[in-house]
Amino acid sequence: MSPDLHPLRIIVPPLSSKQIEKVDGGAGMRRRTRLGLVLVVALALLTAGCGASGGGGGSRRLTLVAYSTPREAYEALIPAFQKTEAGKGITFSKSYGASGDQSRAVANGLAADVVALSLAPDMDKLADAGMVARDWDAGQHKGMVTDSVVVLVTRKGNPKQIRSWDDLVRPGVEVITPNPFTSGGARWNVMAAYGAQIEQGRTQQQAVDYLQRLFQNVPVQDKSAREAIQTFVGGKGDVMIAYENEAINAQQKHQAIDYVVPDQTILIENPIAVATKSGNPEAAKAFVDFVRSPVGQEIFAQKGYRPVNQQVAADFPKPPGLFTIQDVGGWDEVTKRFFDKKAGILVDIERKVGVSVGS
Repeated sequence: MSPDLHPLRIIVPPLSSKQIEKVDGGAGMRRRTRLGLVLVVALALLTAGCGASGGGGGSRRLTLVAYSTPREAYEALIPAFQKTEAGKGITFSKSYGASGDQSRAVANGLAADVVALSLAPDMDKLADAGMVARDWDAGQHKGMVTDSVVVLVTRKGNPKQIRSWDDLVRPGVEVITPNPFTSGGARWNVMAAYGAQIEQGRTQQQAVDYLQRLFQNVPVQDKSAREAIQTFVGGKGDVMIAYENEAINAQQKHQAIDYVVPDQTILIENPIAVATKSGNPEAAKAFVDFVRSPVGQEIFAQKGYRPVNQQVAADFPKPPGLFTIQDVGGWDEVTKRFFDKKAGILVDIERKVGVSVGS
């Protein structure tokens, strides 16, 4: 049973003494008629109860399956959507987790109406599985719902004086970043670190060597970006590589952190799509349209995300060396070269530091 539902209780009032007398007086048909009516009502209530549980049968419930970091944003977006004409009467169930895990779960049958993930390859896997449309990345926003950048999160006051990527490979500096074989955010972190070296004029081999040195300073690799920042605010590590929005969210929660936007960093782009097997495709599309609207994008901006809707003015710093995933080869090339579980660059690096990459 869904955690948002409650057991259905049917209460049938007892017969009065007069009613019993009438039944005993030969009106057995009335008893059968009354019992039949009770059963009809009970069946109707059960049918209505089942209809509220998920994506099918005309239900007004949407299931959102999302990566871990935008939880707070969606907790604000959903009530705002429900106040609109398109969102009236729609309820939500939500699932948050590491982007790669969420993508695999939906591909393996996890019910979803709307899927919001960390990076395009996770959405492409769902397109390959027939779970989202092949052209999910078409349209004005190319399938994206938010932008961000990779930043360096430090302790309050920045006691280790972390200013740039070079500071992360100093001896004795502990760096927190999640596992790139489970976390989409971690893959953005890896490509930010790699691309920053290229932006500074270093060769591809020098950039790979930098990654090796960087991961030697990583004491633990959590499953998701959200788990990683919990590890960091819990006291582990000197600096964390993270989404800018995660750093802003931590500050909004009065966590004792600061953050640095390095001069060279990557533009993060996060996709969203309606699931092809949604039981409520019109409502799902209405929600996706809302979160891309000026109102929805303003809520995202308040939670630390950079809007994809250009109608929304947001005051975020623009790093002089900002680059995109296309500048380092694009996701198809990057996924094969860095994250292929048989021959990827990160497989070799992770093995050298004793971290599993899974099967």
